Amino acid sequence: MDSRPRETDAPGDPANGAAPPPAAAVAAAATGGVEITKPRNDKRGYRRVVLPNALECLLISDPDTDKAAASMSVSVGYFCDPDGLEGLAHFLEHMLFYASKKYPIEDSYSKYIAEHGGSTNAFTSTERTNFYFDVNSDSLHDALDRFAQFFIKPLMSPDAVHREIKAVDSENQKNLLSDPWRMSQLQNHLCDENHPYHKFGTGNWDTLEVKAKEKGLDTRLELIKFYDSHYSANLMKLVVYGKDSLDNLQNLVENKFCDIRDIGRKPFSFPGHPCSSEHLQILVKAVPIKQGHTLRILWPITPNVRCYKEGPCKYISHLIGHEGEGSLFYILKKLGWAISLEAGEGDWSYDFSFFSVVIRLTDEGQEHMEDAVGLLFRYITLLQTSGTPKWIFDELQTICETGFHYRDKGPPIHYVVNISSNMQIFPPEDWLIASSMPSKFSPDAIQNILNELTPGNVRIFWESKRFEGQTNLTEPWYGTSYSVEAVPPSIIQKWVAEAPEEDLHLPKPNIFIPRDLSLKNVEEKVSVPFMLRKTPLSRLWYKPDTMFFTPKAYIKMDFHCPLSQSSPESAVLTDVFTRLLMDYLNDYAYDAQVAGLYYAVKPNDTGFQVTMVGYNDKMRTLLETVIGKIAEFEVRVDRFSVIKEAMTKEYENFKFRQPYQQVLYYCSLMLDEQAWPWDEEFSALSHLEASDLGNFLPHLLAKTFIECYFAGNIEPNEAKSVIQHVEDVLFNAPISVCKPLSPSQHLARRIVKLEKGLRYYYPAMCLNHQDENSALLHYIQTHQDNVKQNVLLHLLALIGKQPAFHQLRSVEQLGYIALLRQRNDSGVRGLQFIIQSTVKVNIPILSISVIFLVFNSFLFPILVLLYTCNYPPTLISLVQFQQDPANLDARVENFLKMFESTLYQMSDAEFKSNVRALIDMKLEKYKNIREESAFFWGEISEGTLKFDRKEAEVAALRELKKEELIDFFNDHVKVNAPQKKILSIQVYGGLHTAEYQTIVQNAPPPQSCEITDIYSFRRSRPLYGSFRGGFGQMKL
Repeated sequence: MDSRPRETDAPGDPANGAAPPPAAAVAAAATGGVEITKPRNDKRGYRRVVLPNALECLLISDPDTDKAAASMSVSVGYFCDPDGLEGLAHFLEHMLFYASKKYPIEDSYSKYIAEHGGSTNAFTSTERTNFYFDVNSDSLHDALDRFAQFFIKPLMSPDAVHREIKAVDSENQKNLLSDPWRMSQLQNHLCDENHPYHKFGTGNWDTLEVKAKEKGLDTRLELIKFYDSHYSANLMKLVVYGKDSLDNLQNLVENKFCDIRDIGRKPFSFPGHPCSSEHLQILVKAVPIKQGHTLRILWPITPNVRCYKEGPCKYISHLIGHEGEGSLFYILKKLGWAISLEAGEGDWSYDFSFFSVVIRLTDEGQEHMEDAVGLLFRYITLLQTSGTPKWIFDELQTICETGFHYRDKGPPIHYVVNISSNMQIFPPEDWLIASSMPSKFSPDAIQNILNELTPGNVRIFWESKRFEGQTNLTEPWYGTSYSVEAVPPSIIQKWVAEAPEEDLHLPKPNIFIPRDLSLKNVEEKVSVPFMLRKTPLSRLWYKPDTMFFTPKAYIKMDFHCPLSQSSPESAVLTDVFTRLLMDYLNDYAYDAQVAGLYYAVKPNDTGFQVTMVGYNDKMRTLLETVIGKIAEFEVRVDRFSVIKEAMTKEYENFKFRQPYQQVLYYCSLMLDEQAWPWDEEFSALSHLEASDLGNFLPHLLAKTFIECYFAGNIEPNEAKSVIQHVEDVLFNAPISVCKPLSPSQHLARRIVKLEKGLRYYYPAMCLNHQDENSALLHYIQTHQDNVKQNVLLHLLALIGKQPAFHQLRSVEQLGYIALLRQRNDSGVRGLQFIIQSTVKVNIPILSISVIFLVFNSFLFPILVLLYTCNYPPTLISLVQFQQDPANLDARVENFLKMFESTLYQMSDAEFKSNVRALIDMKLEKYKNIREESAFFWGEISEGTLKFDRKEAEVAALRELKKEELIDFFNDHVKVNAPQKKILSIQVYGGLHTAEYQTIVQNAPPPQSCEITDIYSFRRSRPLYGSFRGGFGQMKL
């Protein structure tokens, strides 16, 4: 796989789609003397503005938007961290969210954003820090005023600094057992110690607190010093996206951001490459956490950004990462050695870059690593010696141009983040295009990069659990075990010579590049789907494009097969079938994805599902190919073995899921009547052979009903014709694969109904005993799909989201992951708190004359109040306690007691403001056919068919009274509420083994019930009814 185009609106991404547009006309926007190239169908206005303080801004006016957004990219990243204070830039990113001189109340910025329908975040990379938010469009002015204070006069109180170091440490703890983080840091570690690429960028308690104190440093003072000396307006790039006119946006930005200091800071640069000669020609064997074998081959190269219009890396990654016939992956797959292959430019800046090829190996491929590397270099030699055919560049250029001009509109928050990042790198005219659209064919530029992909320039990282006990070195930050050995060019040449002789060759022309990009003239100007066709075999829902006017379509086909979920073995065999189907299709259909036509075949809870989205021109061709493969499916023993091996590793790696993922899994397993446990599926898989799938498949398809949804640039007669073809191939052929499904056989997903007034709790040890983190999921089940109750729940979640985060994470520091959100299981609604804890928690205690510990639940809220009101540090101290999931559960209950008073004391004005914010969120228009189809398909697949759900919920909100919200809280959520239904899932980390033993040995508290067997619990509980009505589907 190369850097395959993705359906996104991120301008910095590779080609988003593909097709031959007319002559590439350039649409430009007036920007004060600069023309910014934009997609030809983009109606938005753009203006570049430079403020007197040297802050460069891009303003985007979109009168149709429901969401406003902004992003500030600061040209300061962790490469700037002072020696001995690793993670300081990242820590500063955290601290700017707390408070400012103008808005001194802690967390007021995030609270405002959340209460006005928005979200906010930030990230720190090697050379940049990016802060961003989105908000309901009418709230942009006040949101920007708060956002600007990050860069004008932030406050960094001593207690906030101390608490947030724990948050950074918790974030790092979350990543310690993550292979992507571990292997990335290993690559950083094995380079020049004097280059900042060698650094550890996240930071932790040790780097920001312990070692800082050992050196006599005050972290807070160092933080302020770093901010004052590094954050300068001339190093910042701002993007603001709103519905106002460009003139109004300019006045807004000039007013809000003019006070950012410009200290004339020279841009930071880090010349030189991270790798010297001693870091090349090496083979690194590393031990990962998870099962599997991964081969990463890297070369330091000239950064593509220096010649982005020529796009040499895009050209080369397209070929090395290709998956069609004759490609490197095609050969490795045929030999049974590879599961996947990706190629492209990896870590890069203007001064250095790496080209990487990442191959996931099978067990057999692990034994043939040298041959795989030999074949890779043989393919590179083929590219070096066969010239650079211009038709390949022209084809790639066509795909990229079409992707740019027909790019879907996406969330403004993603758009501004990508553009602000591009502004740091590219000239203004290319801020939207970035490097996504090569326009100059340069064989020399391509050849120059190819000439750098040599045996003398290579770094090979080989990851496998089989290397346990064979390594002699340890990476210091994550503890990864590894060894290093030299691999001179002569060794690589030997591997090349001994690799099997295979027919490697360049790809054929791509037949899926769309030629017809015209829009269909559809008479049905409907705003919701309608049933276009219904037979005993299938049902077709249809929704023409009346909003987006792009040459794209969206297809969903659910194959309802009752046998698919009848047992763990059936579920696994259905999964194997869909994976093999995708595997068989890949050689032919890979080109479709390159050309912007995406497809997937995946199992679901009723059978399996076919999805297609992208340019409609060749969609029917691809769909008919998929249906033909289903009809003619045969089990190939060699590919079955590869798929089984890959699935086996996935099941083996299940235990390495993060604790918060485990509590989510357990919750779904307990609530979903038809869910099978992973260990039973794993056991079933281990006994399966290819013949089992061959015997199973005719029975799987013997009873089938197909639920279909066609939307977008497709005519109704064509949609009906396609489904008729599907029925003819699968049901009406002389030897038919499928038979009709009886009305009584339709599957209905049903959800467990919890007991009112009872708290169920399920304690479990973390599946990975090396993981020190624990996790809690505190679920409050409220109701089944009902318009009035839905909006009450959503409004309650909106009001409680930020207070929960602030209290549980920022104040009490229970863990990096601490959130409140809604839960929806097939129409059964509720609230869930999710917390992944660090090992210890900070508890504020009074220090009058003698420090004493207070465990009294009555006093604790008072102490927290003292702490959050910034009482003098002489009165408040922090003590750390072990924080197991049972205690996390108690902290959630305590938060609900605190939140109760917040809700009761809410003014009418605050209530109305929150209602308006939620109305704005629900009235937000779909931005592309994916978003629209996801909503409508959700209504169809769940059986609710409430296509006017948003309008109905908005009408209910307009009539809502504050007293109704309080009544809903009192009935369903308040601590000890009579109708409250609780399920507490508690996963205990490795350091909480004793606490786990205690809770399972102790008798349940009053009004509580311990779940000791999930399946007995499921069988003992009544179930909610299902809205799925099969052939006679009912409507709410």
